[in-house]
Amino acid sequence: MKTVLAIDTSTSQTSVALIQDEKVLFNASHNDPLAHGEVLPKLVSQALAVNSQVDLIAVGMGPGPFTGLRVGIVFAQSYALAAQVDWVGVCSLDSMAAGINQSEFIVSTDARRKERFWARYKDGVQITQPSVSKASELEKFGIPIFNEGDYFPDPIKLAHIALTSQSVLQPIYVRKPDAYPLPEGVKFRPMTALDLVLAISIEKEVYGKSAWSAEQFKEEFAKAPKSAQYLVAEFEGKLIAYGGIFYVADVADIHTLTVVADHRRKGVGRELLKRLIDWARVKKAQAIMLEMRLGNDQAHPLYQSFGFVEVSKRENYYGPGLTAVVMRKELE
Repeated sequence: MKTVLAIDTSTSQTSVALIQDEKVLFNASHNDPLAHGEVLPKLVSQALAVNSQVDLIAVGMGPGPFTGLRVGIVFAQSYALAAQVDWVGVCSLDSMAAGINQSEFIVSTDARRKERFWARYKDGVQITQPSVSKASELEKFGIPIFNEGDYFPDPIKLAHIALTSQSVLQPIYVRKPDAYPLPEGVKFRPMTALDLVLAISIEKEVYGKSAWSAEQFKEEFAKAPKSAQYLVAEFEGKLIAYGGIFYVADVADIHTLTVVADHRRKGVGRELLKRLIDWARVKKAQAIMLEMRLGNDQAHPLYQSFGFVEVSKRENYYGPGLTAVVMRKELE
């Protein structure tokens, strides 16, 4: 008898199953796109409490959002190494498709930014490579589409596939990463009064009519360093980004986080955000608030990846017809 521990974190759902031949010893899932790292060890511990003897680890290799997906993969590979057992990677979409009784269909999962990870199947066999597309583009195929929400990768099916199929050895990242290692030469430092003219110029260029005025910018900057922190990023001697955070009554508020267009998606904004959060922790803030413009599909995934959740909306916050999404992150 072979006992298989199956893990998948490729979607908003964290799933774990333990099977022994055809017998399901444990099967549980938890749906929270921000809780993979917290939930997975708990579910695995519950599974091992049923039977601690594991012969094989099966893990969903995606496609899926990078942060959540790698939680399951790293955990599975580390556990296999520690337990001295083999691991087998499985395309997560295949474990969704295995439970669908249709001749030809598409399965898809949420890729964020109004896109879907998907693959096409015929008689249960994958006939196209996993891809990422706008949701509307999938409708042109004219065949049934089974979406995340109604369907999820099935860890029991995943375990059975792992026993009969060749291992997928690399994570299935069908989209270029949102952030890259910082380019050599990027430097971060506190903002000084000498940076204000250029920062205000960038503010107007990026945000147009909804930009802070020079007076507003100077007023907020004047709170540093006692109750605020403003940082800048430089590349080859030029200011390319800035961010600011204010602290009062146990709650910090990120006032701005701005990166010039040529340096976005290179990890600069992520590093600035990390440093602002670290400053809030030093100040012993209990939570951090921020506002972002509704429809900012670049910033929203970044904030979500740091644990910010939407709490409300503010109509006309940035001007007529420009809505702000209010987000909050609790600090431990």
